[in-house]
Amino acid sequence: MANPPLLLVDSASLYFRAYFGIPESAALAPDGTPVNAVRGFLDMLATLVRTRRPDRVVCALDEDWRPAWRVALIDSYKTHRLASEEDGLEVVPDALARQVPILLEVLAAFGITTAGAPEYEADDVIGTLAAREPGPIEVATGDRDLFQVIDDARGVTVLYCGRGVSKLEVVDDTGLRARYGIPAAAYADFAALRGDPSDGLPGVPGIGEKTAARLVARYGSLDAILAALDDPAAGFAPGLRTKLVAAAGYLAVAPKVVQVARDVPLPPLDAALPAAPRHPDQLADLATRWNLGGAVGRLTEAVAAASERTPA
Repeated sequence: MANPPLLLVDSASLYFRAYFGIPESAALAPDGTPVNAVRGFLDMLATLVRTRRPDRVVCALDEDWRPAWRVALIDSYKTHRLASEEDGLEVVPDALARQVPILLEVLAAFGITTAGAPEYEADDVIGTLAAREPGPIEVATGDRDLFQVIDDARGVTVLYCGRGVSKLEVVDDTGLRARYGIPAAAYADFAALRGDPSDGLPGVPGIGEKTAARLVARYGSLDAILAALDDPAAGFAPGLRTKLVAAAGYLAVAPKVVQVARDVPLPPLDAALPAAPRHPDQLADLATRWNLGGAVGRLTEAVAAASERTPA
């Protein structure tokens, strides 16, 4: 039997999905507070634990959703998500923002590890843990940028939740090559060329996903593509060469913005998934206060089942 994986959860990706996927009116605390994001997140986590059977879990957090060092490189980075230029806060529905502390309390009472770091996004926390922790590792996310952490040699795969956790896609390097024609190691360069409006990354005007993938597949990396621009034998069409030359300034910094950090200063973490809630009385109080008994019960059952796996 294969060793159980470390499950790294892109928390914001999942709780945003939960919030927008479940009507506020469908999940209310006794005082009328919406808890749809909390309930949905716990149910998604229960599904992941039940189906993937990890023995370690870390829920990665955005302590800085728009790090200044990324904005210094590309000032449009996530600009469209700003509530205002003055306060630098992300546009988040009030009903969701009020639920995040509740979720963190529930996870702490359960004994499920969370991790974040100042000046870094959850993606960077995941990238660092995927690089330093023993495999196998599975990354649950709806963010395609995390395809770059896939590493077949270390057993790092992505559980892509673009259509929801119940319909997740298990993506390894072979799957990524089938999808885009490029390896995971080249994904950041591909993403920089293509751009990503959801992150405020313009990409190279006139170069879409297919052309970006074709260039990366042919030359191997963005550095090699740019180096080939000065080689008459490289065979660039004049129009394509003009587009790349015009975007040289952007391409000099974009990969640094897209690439997840692998060296976030995280302390040692005890990621062991408990077989039962670590603070049951506190968890029971939270479940009653916020009307989360069903979701807490489903997660409790899932972790208990995962702990009964047959030893490898």
